[in-house]
Amino acid sequence: MNEKKYCIVDRLEGDFVVVEYGKTTFDIPKSLLKYDVKEGDVIDIIISINYQETKKRKKRIEKLSKGLFKE
Repeated sequence: MNEKKYCIVDRLEGDFVVVEYGKTTFDIPKSLLKYDVKEGDVIDIIISINYQETKKRKKRIEKLSKGLFKE
């Protein structure tokens, strides 16, 4: 039986929130969270890809790399 895992705020450490997800813990900068959180809060984490910014960064990197590898 699969038990649903939740992201639970384990503790606050300086500028970071330590999140427990199943048997794993990880840190998230407080500045990325929209709300003030406290120990024991269950939080939802939604990750999306910013395709527009990704495209801009790729173009910038291509432009910089062309300057490095001139024939």
